[in-house]
Amino acid sequence: MTDGMTVTEGKALRTGPGALAGLRVVDLTRVLGGPYCTMILSDHGAEVIKLEPPQGDEVRDWGPPFNEDGDASYFIGVNRNKKSVGLDLAKPEGREVLLRLLEGADVLIENFKPGSMEKWGLGYEAVLAKRFPRLIHCRVSGFGATGPLGGFPGYDAILQAMVGLMSINGTEDSGPTRLGTPIVDIATGLFSAIAILMALHDREKSGQGQYCDMTLHDCGMALLHPHAANFFLNNKRPVATGNPHPNLAPYAKFQTKTCEIFVGVGNDPTFRKFCAFLGLEELPGDERFRTNGGRVTNRPALMAILEERFAGEDGHELCQRMLAAGLPAGPVLGVDEAMRAAHTAHRAMVTEKDGFRGLGTPIKLSRTPGDTSAKPPRFGEHTREVLTAKGFSEEEIARLAEAGVLVEARRR
Repeated sequence: MTDGMTVTEGKALRTGPGALAGLRVVDLTRVLGGPYCTMILSDHGAEVIKLEPPQGDEVRDWGPPFNEDGDASYFIGVNRNKKSVGLDLAKPEGREVLLRLLEGADVLIENFKPGSMEKWGLGYEAVLAKRFPRLIHCRVSGFGATGPLGGFPGYDAILQAMVGLMSINGTEDSGPTRLGTPIVDIATGLFSAIAILMALHDREKSGQGQYCDMTLHDCGMALLHPHAANFFLNNKRPVATGNPHPNLAPYAKFQTKTCEIFVGVGNDPTFRKFCAFLGLEELPGDERFRTNGGRVTNRPALMAILEERFAGEDGHELCQRMLAAGLPAGPVLGVDEAMRAAHTAHRAMVTEKDGFRGLGTPIKLSRTPGDTSAKPPRFGEHTREVLTAKGFSEEEIARLAEAGVLVEARRR
């Protein structure tokens, strides 16, 4: 279905200032959760100043593949539209630079180990809230600062394991399995963006900023639907079911003559329509399959019937016909096939600028559309530009650079 199609029709570039134009964000985050959040904000017009430590954001090294500047795909994929400044916050002068950059800023986001900002004399309650009462300070951490796990480091796969996500992913044979995408980090970035926008909305009424305490632990747990809901109701430990849905049938993967497909049936009327489409009109009359509850209970028998029915079909062609008939179905595509799909191009989900290519924004706004405005920055690329705009003199910048406070080449 996707063979021979071009990667994208459009470049998915931001054509206006964006819905968040005028919002100033000082970004101290590294790796994925925080940078994913600030990419969302920057896609829609926020000015994001990414302050990197002397060694840079470590995911610049998480490759191959690497681009011509030596930056890894992991960094490139979540850092477009940002301005990079190399700054050593371990030095008191570096913290003074940060405080000057926070003058007039709307948001500070960081993912240092809890207690680090406080140790540096930059704690929210003690310092920042008093000096910058309208500032929204978002901290992304593994577990928060307090509690039995407070202050401990957090990593995506570890949190997938600890909150139960791995236990419901995989099959009975595979055992608990890490999701192939860093879903906890990405979800934490999404929830953090929501938290910041909520705090900005409240500031419109109250005139006050606030502290957003975002953790991988909490955001990972928030992804457990419907498994947590099932547990709260029946008090049974959810288990991995592989591709089939724990609460619906048929909702699973099937092999066809040409490819694997996934079909989903969400209610009894759809099941009757589904069976009629496939020429299996007798199934809804079978007491085992008349209701969704019966189909879930008798899933193996239903799966056997459908597997036989699908085996001789051209999966790509069948899915097109099913979708046209209002029946949810789709071929199981590789990432390369999904990038080449015609609808991917139509929805502008691949973006390109100045040699950079990445995923476009899924947030489609009619009047203030957002997306790529600048390719991901080289380390320290905007150090002098950003400081000059904040009123630093050439002499101050030179002195700070000579003292190693400003860092324009990564320290390895």
